[in-house]
Amino acid sequence: MPPAPLPGRTFDLAVIGAGVVGCAMARRATLEGASVVVLERAPDILAGASKANSALLHTAYDAETGSLELACVQAGYAEYLEIHERLNLPLLHTDALVVAWTAAEAAVLPAIAAQAQRNGIAGATVVDKATVAQLEPNLAPDAEGGVIVPGEHVMDPWSAPLAYLRQAIENGAVLLRNAALVSASDDGAVWTLGTPLGSVRARAVVNCAGLEGDRVERLLTGASAFEIRPRKGQFVVFDKAAFGLVTRTILPVPTERTKGVILARTIFGNLLVGPTAEEQDDRARAGLDGETLRRLVAHGIQRLPALADIPVTASYAGLRPATERKEYRVHSDVGRRLVTLGGIRSTGLTGALGLARHAWQLYLGFAAAPSPLADPAWPRMPTLAENGPRDWQQPGYGEIVCHCELVTRREIEAALEGPLAAGDLGGLKRRTRAAMGRCQGFHCLARLATLTGDRLAEPLAVGVARHA
Repeated sequence: MPPAPLPGRTFDLAVIGAGVVGCAMARRATLEGASVVVLERAPDILAGASKANSALLHTAYDAETGSLELACVQAGYAEYLEIHERLNLPLLHTDALVVAWTAAEAAVLPAIAAQAQRNGIAGATVVDKATVAQLEPNLAPDAEGGVIVPGEHVMDPWSAPLAYLRQAIENGAVLLRNAALVSASDDGAVWTLGTPLGSVRARAVVNCAGLEGDRVERLLTGASAFEIRPRKGQFVVFDKAAFGLVTRTILPVPTERTKGVILARTIFGNLLVGPTAEEQDDRARAGLDGETLRRLVAHGIQRLPALADIPVTASYAGLRPATERKEYRVHSDVGRRLVTLGGIRSTGLTGALGLARHAWQLYLGFAAAPSPLADPAWPRMPTLAENGPRDWQQPGYGEIVCHCELVTRREIEAALEGPLAAGDLGGLKRRTRAAMGRCQGFHCLARLATLTGDRLAEPLAVGVARHA
């Protein structure tokens, strides 16, 4: 094995996995004064479950009352509202409307509203079909009623975790990429974690490995308290003309197994329909299926007929780290100085900040509390949202590289610099929106290949464009 990447240094805490939960954990521990190293197996962060989601800031209106999920989502929701302006993270206040499309679904609306009220959403209210039509006139006329859920928002699903980890790094945390955990040993005081880059030493570990969470726990301890059962969700994204067709996030009446297919505006000015809920064994690949995508499009048009005249500009799929049980799989092994945050599914984007606070308290169950940072750095993220000032509106941007999403050369170059620079094309897209618009990179990938050169893990192979 090559020499250790950080010879002689022992960290207070190693965070395994740089998805949204790992990024939030690294931020919380760093702000609390711990020395932190993050081990990520991919060339860039957010490469697993966190790269594809519905981008909603949830109120947890439908979470089980008294559950850890409810507590963490509510804490994460409150903290995001507290910090998002300071980090320059966007937020679009939409509220939500749970819509019943059958008489049987309408019969359970009072229970949904009562659950939301028990969870602190005092304004959750059952409304009749006439009110649904008044609130959302573009919905199909066969809606039977609904529940208004105030306080739901749309957020940027990638800038938020990028900001969490960037704040951690600017305050002393270390990120190691291409650093999959391949071995682990504990001498009772310090963990030695083997990676392809070498060994890393840490006094404690937090397992935030998402889709690999059970395997990482077995590697650390010899056993796992849960089993990851990947659940695929496919989405379709309608063009920007669809954004104004609804004002609220349109939610279905959930089932025991899934929250169902939603219609939601995005912070980038589109409208998405999804996700599906498909069980599979593969933890690495979330393939798109043409027939499923056609059904999603048809479902969207059935619920919102005006979508029939608007093209789909993108489709994507992601995997959720579901387990054999519905709840979060969180536990602490005091003797081994290990905390595991497993089974974090659709509410993870909102719950991450709350989970990090909870995990920090578990950490303090076996470690002395350090001194919190007195004056931490607060980075400001670039604005990618449609409802904020974009870089192309400021002088000196150089050129427009991606015309669909109005991404500038200055934004591309900034995303390729610094300790949290894009590591692959997916990471560059998530930092800038380049190649994510109507043409899906058809017109800008050659220029991106020239600008990125050999700075990505897999250089963009576009022939002579790389050498122009």
